[in-house]
Formats: sequence, structure tokens, C-alpha cells
Amino acid sequence: MMTSTQQFDPEKAENLPEVLDDEIFEDFSKTFPHYVENLDSLAKLDEEQVKSNEGKDKWREFMGRYEKKINDYNFGTLLRPDCKDEYTEKNSMFGEFALSTLVGRPLQTIVSPDLVTRTQFYAIEIARNRLGLNDEIHLQAKAHAEKEKQAKAAAAAAQSS
Repeated sequence: MMTSTQQFDPEKAENLPEVLDDEIFEDFSKTFPHYVENLDSLAKLDEEQVKSNEGKDKWREFMGRYEKKINDYNFGTLLRPDCKDEYTEKNSMFGEFALSTLVGRPLQTIVSPDLVTRTQFYAIEIARNRLGLNDEIHLQAKAHAEKEKQAKAAAAAAQSS
């Protein structure tokens, strides 16, 4: 069975138009400089920092800038808090970002405790890719896939002889 990291080459990531990737990475770097200045904090996310009141406010403002640029910008999605490990039950964050607008009233945002939206996913994974943090897990997955392929080929050769 092929996992997502075996199929996904971080060097060839094309989730969004390149110009938007560039914009998101630049904006993320300016809005959340601690992640790019301390790569360990980007490699292994601190959920408490993300869901703190200050963190929620910063993410809310950041996401608002992409409301009209990213389809379903606020949909919940899976994210690996630790980019050095595969998606597992313990290594995934899922969240919902429920938004409602009332006529004449500002946007009301309701954040779940484990907030991860499509915009956050893009911002974090684009930064991880650009800064080389996903390279290791990708290489491990490729090596594992190659070992499985060789084992299947050896088993097939043994059966045919």
C-alpha cells in the first residue's frame, strides 16, 4: 500500500499556483517569524501555541487574507504536527473552522480546540517544503517503497522458478 508521503515529492509540490505559494510563504514568514527562525518549532508544532488566544487571533487574520484566493480556505483538514513522522492517529491534527456571517455584523469565527484549516495546512506545508523539513520523511517513504518493490520482485522470481 502506498502512503501519501511515498506519492508526494516535496520538491515538486504543486498544490497552488506558484505565485500563490510564494505569497503564502512570504506572508507566513512575516506573520509567524518564529517558525522560520526556529525550524524545530515548524518541524514539531506546539498545539498549545497554535490554539492560544494570541495564536488564534494571528491565524484568523492570516486566513482572512486568503478567503477569496484559496477555495474552501477554512475547511478542516489533517496535518502532521511532527513532520518527521507519517500520518498516524497520534500524529495528526484535525479541526473545523466554522464561519458564519450576519448581515451588518462582522465575521464571527468559532475555533475548535485542534484547529487546522486548509489555509493553515498550505502555509505550514509550503514552509516545511521550502525549508527542507519534509525531505527526510519523503526519502524514508521512498526507501521503504523500494524495499517493498524489491521484496515483491524477489517473491515473484522465486515463484516462477
